Amino acid sequence: MDHVRQAEQEIVLGEVTLRRFRGEADLPEFFQVIEESLEHLRPWMPWVAEHSRAKTTEFLAERAELWESGRDFTYAILLDGAIVGACGLFRREDTAENGREIGFWLHPAATGRGIATRTTRALTEQAFRLPGVDFVEIVHDPANHASRAVPIRLGFTEHARRPAEALAPAETGEEQIWRLRRA
Repeated sequence: MDHVRQAEQEIVLGEVTLRRFRGEADLPEFFQVIEESLEHLRPWMPWVAEHSRAKTTEFLAERAELWESGRDFTYAILLDGAIVGACGLFRREDTAENGREIGFWLHPAATGRGIATRTTRALTEQAFRLPGVDFVEIVHDPANHASRAVPIRLGFTEHARRPAEALAPAETGEEQIWRLRRA
């Protein structure tokens, strides 16, 4: 394993822990959390339309290779030991080599407690520990006000807006990109 390019496998933030997914071992609990969150996620997450046990199994199975490649560090978000969502630090095909993006979602019962903000702060810190990473982005639909609040709280600045295909019911056809540069 190339330790230089790896993020921490577990990040403890008080009662919240970010833990690298454990593949098949996480399937029952993670699938249940998604099931309980479908209506909450449906307006913003296009993958919800194709949600199934098979898709969740495939998602979890892909995490190990993506982690080892240094391309995508995906974590289960745990609150008092129970999975309440997922987050990731990744680089898309069109993202500059010196940048990473953060994504996150939470079970509706876990929202409004600062968990997304703490998670994003921790992933931002992880990104800047990786060699060559100079900036971090958060990308969301401008109509998703809950997602918008997180980068604002953390001092990200609006970097750009770009057209995007509206794939989920509430999406507007635009993406808002927030950026934070290494200090």
